[in-house]
Amino acid sequence: MRITHLAGTALGTTLLLLTAVPAASAVPAAGSTAGSKAPGPGRLDRAELRGTLAAIHEAGMYGPYSSVRCGRERWTGAAGLADVDTGRKVTPGMRHRVGSISKTFTAVAVMQQVERGRIRLDAPVTRYVPELFRGTGTDANARERGDAITVRMLLNHTSHIGDYVLGAFPSLKQNSTSSLDEGRFRSISPRELVRLGLAADATGTPGAQPGSYSNTNYVLAGLILEKVTGQKASAYITRHVIDRAGLHHTSFPRTPYIKGPHARMYESFYGLIDPPRDYSVYDMSWASTAGAIISTTDDLNRFYRELLTGGLVGRASLAEMRRTVPVLVGPEATIDYGLGVYALDLPGCGRFWGHDGGVFGAGTISFTGADGKRQLSMGYNLMKYQRLNEEGTELEPSPIDEALIMHLVKGLCPSLDTGPGSGAALKSGIAAADARRLLPDGLPDVGLSTGTGPLAPNRPVAPKP
Repeated sequence: MRITHLAGTALGTTLLLLTAVPAASAVPAAGSTAGSKAPGPGRLDRAELRGTLAAIHEAGMYGPYSSVRCGRERWTGAAGLADVDTGRKVTPGMRHRVGSISKTFTAVAVMQQVERGRIRLDAPVTRYVPELFRGTGTDANARERGDAITVRMLLNHTSHIGDYVLGAFPSLKQNSTSSLDEGRFRSISPRELVRLGLAADATGTPGAQPGSYSNTNYVLAGLILEKVTGQKASAYITRHVIDRAGLHHTSFPRTPYIKGPHARMYESFYGLIDPPRDYSVYDMSWASTAGAIISTTDDLNRFYRELLTGGLVGRASLAEMRRTVPVLVGPEATIDYGLGVYALDLPGCGRFWGHDGGVFGAGTISFTGADGKRQLSMGYNLMKYQRLNEEGTELEPSPIDEALIMHLVKGLCPSLDTGPGSGAALKSGIAAADARRLLPDGLPDVGLSTGTGPLAPNRPVAPKP
C-alpha cells in the first residue's frame, strides 16, 4: 500500500459531499451566484434524527454528535463514546476541532477588509506579501508567479499553489505515519507552511479551471490579513468574526490542549494506525488559518446563519462568496466552490452552503440553507476509518459513509424520499442503495489531515501523476 496514493492526489478538506442534481432541477450550476431556492419548510422529526445519528455509531463510528435547526425548532443529540478506553459517552455541545471549516472564518475576515478597501479581490498577492515570492534557486520565477495569483484565486482555490501537508508530514511519502506523532508538540510558522506549499509542484496555471484545493491558499490569506490589519490573523478573526457572530465556544487554540468538554479524537489512517490513536492533544499551528479553529455544532449553526443572513458581511460580499467555480477534490470529482464556502445541492430541497473539515482524529460537516432557516452541523471522532483493498488501490465500502449521508439528508431535507428512513432500516441494503442514489459520488475525503479522493464505495483512489 502506498500512502501517497491517498495523500498525494487532492490535499484539502474532509467529507466534501457531492450530489448529482437532475437536469430539470432549479438548482444553479457551477459559476452561478446566490439566487438559488432555499430549502423548503418542514418540521424536525426528532425520532428520525436520533435514529439516524445512532445508526452512525452502530455502523462503527465511535461518537458522533449533531445539531439540526429548522426555523425556531432546534434539535441536538449525541451517540456513542468520547473515550473508548473508559467508556465515557459523547454529549451534545462538546468542543471539537473543525478543520477546514476555519476557511469560512478566514474568508469572512478577508471580505470585511475588502469592504473597507484595504484588500482588492482581483489584486495580485504580491501587492500585500511580496516578500513571500522572492525568486530563489529552486524557483527563479517566484515573483512572476505571485504577480499572476490574485486574492480571489486564493479564496476559490484557483491559484494552483501546491499543498503544504506532505511537506509538513514527510513520512507520509514513505508509507509511514511517524511524522504525525513526531509533530504532536511542534510549532510551525505560517510562513514556513507557505514556503512548503510554494515548493510543492504547482497543480496548474493561476486562474485555470477547475481549481485545485490547497490549504496553502488560506494560510496565505491569513498572512495578507495580518499585513493589512497590523495584527495576528487569529486575533482579528476572534474579534471581528467569532465575537461579532456571538460564538461563545469557538476559538483558535493557544496550546495543544482543548479547553472544555471534548471527545478523544481517533485516527486510523486507513488501518495503518491499529488500533486507532488519540490525537485530541495536538499543536495545531500546522493548520493555521486553514484549519485550526475549535467550535461546537451549535456555534457552527449560529455562525453560518449569521453569515448567510447578512450579519457578518454585506450583500455584495456575500454574493461574491457564493459565486462558484469548479474545484477538483479527487479524481474526476469537483465541487462548486465559492470564497470559503461551497454548495451542496439536494434534489427537491435546493442549495445549501457551508463547508466541512478534517484533522487528525476529528471530522466536521456544516451546511445551511440560503435563507438561514434549515441547518445541520455534525462532528465525529474517528477519521480515515475506511480500509484499502489488497492491492492498495481502492477503498473498501464502509457502512459509516452510508450512515453519515443518511443523517445529513434527514437533517437538511427530510421531505426527500429515502425509503423506510429509520435508523434500523439504514442497515438494510435498501437504505444503503438510497444513500448512493441521493449522493452518488459519495464522500470524497480531501481533509487537511490527508488527502485524496472519493471515499464512496467502489470509487478508485488514483495515484498522483
